[in-house]
Amino acid sequence: MTTIEIRGADQTDIQLIRMQQQVREIAKEEQKEVIGVEQTPNEEWVIVSKKEHGRTLQLMVNDCHSPYDGHWDFALQAEYVNAHRLFIDDIKGDPNRGFGSICMAYLKDAAWQHNCLIEGKLAKRDWDHLDRLIHFYKKHHFHVSVNEETQSGHVIWHG
Repeated sequence: MTTIEIRGADQTDIQLIRMQQQVREIAKEEQKEVIGVEQTPNEEWVIVSKKEHGRTLQLMVNDCHSPYDGHWDFALQAEYVNAHRLFIDDIKGDPNRGFGSICMAYLKDAAWQHNCLIEGKLAKRDWDHLDRLIHFYKKHHFHVSVNEETQSGHVIWHG
């Protein structure tokens, strides 16, 4: 990939030029499809791509602050359990950048297109950031149930 040095350009201009470069690089990758360009609440431009293989769906976000290195900055992984159920397997990446909300919007679109509900579990490993997860899921109109005793929980979205 070619790196371009820009004199006198502001941060938005730099992000847009990087975006053009990154879209080309991501689109070259096998089984990856660029499906959107979005702006976060912090005015960061990001590229959204997806990878579908069999029953799995991975939504990925790459920011445009640094050159593309072949890895995503954020990912939401899900699986079509059956014809009407999409299960969130994992959400990976730094919190509080708006990337999760962007991925969730694309996941809901996929669920809507396939007439699916979305489900997920809250596991013991999530307990150190449970409040943040509950806030995230409720913000996206999921029903959240939590069992404090077993340190487990369930989320569901019916669309």
